[in-house]
Amino acid sequence: MEEIVSIFIRSIFIDNMVFAYFLGMCSYLAVSKTVKTSFGLGVAVIFVLGITVPINYIIENYLLSEGALSWLHPGFAGLDLSFLTFIMFIATIASMVQLVEMFVEKFSPALYASLGIFLPLIAVNCAILGGSLFMQEREYANIVEATSFGLGSGVGFFLAIVGIAAIREKIEYSNVPPALRGLGITFIITGLMGIAFMSFLGINL
Repeated sequence: MEEIVSIFIRSIFIDNMVFAYFLGMCSYLAVSKTVKTSFGLGVAVIFVLGITVPINYIIENYLLSEGALSWLHPGFAGLDLSFLTFIMFIATIASMVQLVEMFVEKFSPALYASLGIFLPLIAVNCAILGGSLFMQEREYANIVEATSFGLGSGVGFFLAIVGIAAIREKIEYSNVPPALRGLGITFIITGLMGIAFMSFLGINL
């Protein structure tokens, strides 16, 4: 249980997708103009990462990796389908994003309209694919650990995008130099937030 909590906390604060690896910056910068739209996208990312990482864990360990198909027949013990990893991971992500898009369009048309093209673009968001690839690289012991990592990564992205959106709403009323207005000041604030999140590296989990 402690290991699961440790993975969850680390993926939120220490291995934050935005501030530690600068993944998903396109959606992070484009959608973070208002807290409302950022909140909606953040929740969608939590859902997609929380579902796709464990599904891709199952696909990786029971279908693609060398010897993964031995449960099907001993003759498949030497079969290695790892070259299909990217295709299978992206197919899983695209399917889940389509599900989220249909759900948001059905129950929150206003949010669907405000997110625009960036909702379906979650499918090619490097933070989403990065979650599955980090899961593969770190070789988590079981699906519970993989799920904890996926949810934690989603929460980390959520905190990052909602935090920057709240700051961007506030600085609309600030005297920002004309040359830095828009993305310029956003990049500076993102760098400062990244430095702030680096302080969590001292946590001994």
